[in-house]
Amino acid sequence: MRFKNLVMILAALLVAATLAACSSAEQSSGDKPSGGQGSQKQEQPEEQAEKQPENKKMTEEAKDQQVAPKAGGGGNAEGEGNKLEPAKDKTLKLTVPKMAEIKNDEIPTGEGTNEALFRDYAAVRLPYTGFPWQEEANVYIAGHRIGFPGTNSDLAFYDLEDLRNGDEVYVEDSMGRQYTYEVFSKKIVEPTDLSVLKRVEGKNILTLQTCTLPDYSDRVVYQAELKDIKT
Repeated sequence: MRFKNLVMILAALLVAATLAACSSAEQSSGDKPSGGQGSQKQEQPEEQAEKQPENKKMTEEAKDQQVAPKAGGGGNAEGEGNKLEPAKDKTLKLTVPKMAEIKNDEIPTGEGTNEALFRDYAAVRLPYTGFPWQEEANVYIAGHRIGFPGTNSDLAFYDLEDLRNGDEVYVEDSMGRQYTYEVFSKKIVEPTDLSVLKRVEGKNILTLQTCTLPDYSDRVVYQAELKDIKT
């Protein structure tokens, strides 16, 4: 009799352990429990996901796309039509108040095919395009839409399309002079369309460019005109 009771107790313990294991496996597999604190814990990652871009990682497709034209089309020779003394160090700094990631970011000059620069910096100024101290210029700056996680390029230009006409963009040169640009134009162009590299007669403009989503097939281009200089 005692032996029979012992067998029944062992069987009950085995069933209880099995049910506990199934419950743990169900929760770890992502199924939501019905109610209780466990349900709230399952909802938190979903709430966080809604606040993040859908395509947060740099995909192989994006890596294969040329970020920007290799270089400008010339016609912006150093010393040509300068309004101010040219800075010896051509590195610029970019601030776009409407963009979450662009705050006093260092902008080097490099070709649109220079993967190292586009990995390590939020954006890059293309060679043979203008400088802010020139009378007439197109200062052409391009950046990744998604970028590389853990680097300055991560989501750098993701919210470029939040800009509207009249928004201000600030560029600072290595001599500490601040140039205020005002957005006046938005375009979506094919990668083969190099017209956006051209200067606008009699104006100093800034061009900000990134790739379209979700396929990175075209380029989003915003242009802004120089309105003020603080020396």
